[in-house]
Amino acid sequence: MSPSFNEQFDQHGAWRRDFAQRFKQLADWLRDHDLLNDAVDERLRRIEQQVRADKVMVAFVAEFSRGKSELINAIFFAGYKRRIMPASAGRTTMCPTELGWDAQLAPCLRLLPIETRLAPQALSEFRLMAVAWEQVPLDVKDPEQLAQALQKVAEVRHVSKDDARALGFWHDETPNDNPLTTADGLVEVPRWRHALINIAHPLLKQGLVILDTPGLNAIGAEPELTVNLIAQAHAVVFILAADTGVTKSDLSIWRDHLAVDPDQADSRLVVLNKIDTLWDSLSTPEQVRAQIERQRQTSADILNLPADRVIPVSAQKGLVAKVTNDTSLLMASQLSQLELALGRDMLGKRQAILRAAVGAGVEELRTEAARALHVRRRDLTEQTLELKGLRGKNGVVIRHMQGRIEQELADFNDSGAKIQAVRSVHLKLLRECLDMLGSKQLREVMSEFNRLLRQPGIKLGVKKAYAQTFERLRATLARAQAASADIQTMLAGAFRQLNTEHGFSLQAPKEPDLARFRRDLDQIERSHLQYLGVTNVLRLAQPQFTDRLVRTLMVRLRVVFEIAQGEVELWNKSAAAQLDSQLRERKRNYVRRIDAVQRIQQAAAGLDERIGEIDAQEDAMDTLSTRLAELAAELIFEPPGGFGEVDASLPLQKSA
Repeated sequence: MSPSFNEQFDQHGAWRRDFAQRFKQLADWLRDHDLLNDAVDERLRRIEQQVRADKVMVAFVAEFSRGKSELINAIFFAGYKRRIMPASAGRTTMCPTELGWDAQLAPCLRLLPIETRLAPQALSEFRLMAVAWEQVPLDVKDPEQLAQALQKVAEVRHVSKDDARALGFWHDETPNDNPLTTADGLVEVPRWRHALINIAHPLLKQGLVILDTPGLNAIGAEPELTVNLIAQAHAVVFILAADTGVTKSDLSIWRDHLAVDPDQADSRLVVLNKIDTLWDSLSTPEQVRAQIERQRQTSADILNLPADRVIPVSAQKGLVAKVTNDTSLLMASQLSQLELALGRDMLGKRQAILRAAVGAGVEELRTEAARALHVRRRDLTEQTLELKGLRGKNGVVIRHMQGRIEQELADFNDSGAKIQAVRSVHLKLLRECLDMLGSKQLREVMSEFNRLLRQPGIKLGVKKAYAQTFERLRATLARAQAASADIQTMLAGAFRQLNTEHGFSLQAPKEPDLARFRRDLDQIERSHLQYLGVTNVLRLAQPQFTDRLVRTLMVRLRVVFEIAQGEVELWNKSAAAQLDSQLRERKRNYVRRIDAVQRIQQAAAGLDERIGEIDAQEDAMDTLSTRLAELAAELIFEPPGGFGEVDASLPLQKSA
């Protein structure tokens, strides 16, 4: 059988652990051989943090009663031999629920009251406010207690229409989307705004995050859920019911929140769940297969997806099969095909992106360290030539050489003012560039955006408001890119002059590419405009909703601009560290040259002895260069195992 998602994720975890071990070897080796400067140390820290903290998020999205929670149970929690997430008939997951692992916290369920929607803070801000959450301890060794505690995510409250309207669950403009009312006119709403489940599940400990979302009404009322969490998920699994196909509410969720451009279709998987409802004992297996294939093709056409992105599954039968170890039932459920698709599409893609980023970082790190070794080797070669020129010379010549070296050292020390001038100009330009990407500039743009959204009749001009705002943000990035180009030109000229005057081998580091952050802005703008469809744009008349929307956007943009700032700062560190390193090596070289001449003056045999020492050091440099290349190459390797292809064949009905 094909490897399960759990097995494929284990392979991903093994790759990360192997990388961490190899990476530690490289870091220790660089430290032992004095090849760490500020830039190299920063790159080490960033690469290590990137791999260690890498998270893989899978978002499960569906309208109510599509079997979403049952699917999560079947894929991730069948090892408990029972249901863990509530998956009874009707509406079970009432609030968005994240499952992950934070070693700093005890196993627990944290619940954010629905009333926090009335506060101006975004969901991401509440994550940092521990007192705002109700916490329920979890016993991961007791499946019964675990399942019972997680039932709380299904809790509801009954409130007046005015309260439901304030909380974002009742809209006079779209009465068909409103929830049902009780006999006394009360509206049923979720008790909780968001739930965080922290358990030490093997997959969650390796960095998997599972996002379980409720239906259309709850998704639309929480901007941060759609434009931040779902938009940044590495894979989105959209669940339909095989017996109904794409309903009107399913299509609303897809069009308003999940539809992507064709080149991004590999981040979306559609599950045609409950195919067991089509297992008709009066139909032949071929007829059942044809019926499922028709539903599959129809769903793909409606959602504008390739048919291979729609996978027929029976989550309930798959869970039963895993619990009872029924291989034939598991094959009929087609759950393994979905797990294989998740592994191939999500883990394969995520690992490729991570390996590419790590590979680029390791190569830059290797270049930094190799440059330091080159400087040392060049200085050794110059010393060798200098000392060989002393063979057969008398003491007067040797003393003259010592005086010349000491004068060179004095001139070099006197050049500090010129080098400091280079640093001063560099830092001035750098501060200007960083200010462009700073929080003050961003707050000014967002303040104007908030003003635009509060204008009367904004519902008709919301696209224009977004276009103006994002054009300002793109212009900010363009100005920062132009400023970095000026810095690059200045550095290149200054480094050339220093190389000429002092024999350095300085090379201006590669200028940061801020264009990729423009692409991030494009994606954020698209996700917001998609979210603000006909339904949600009407909510802009509510000040609380507008505030929440702006705060949500601010959170996302702040991350983009902070990362851009970090790229510029690392670029600066690379330039400064390179200069500091070569200044330090040059001073060491002068000290070694003076020491060598003094030793030669004291003993005639000192000359050949010192040349021999330098030859040995040059051999050591060659060995270090070779080992550096080996350690770097070992970090850029193919992961164990692989991600296979999904079998396009459709299931037969379960035989009696």
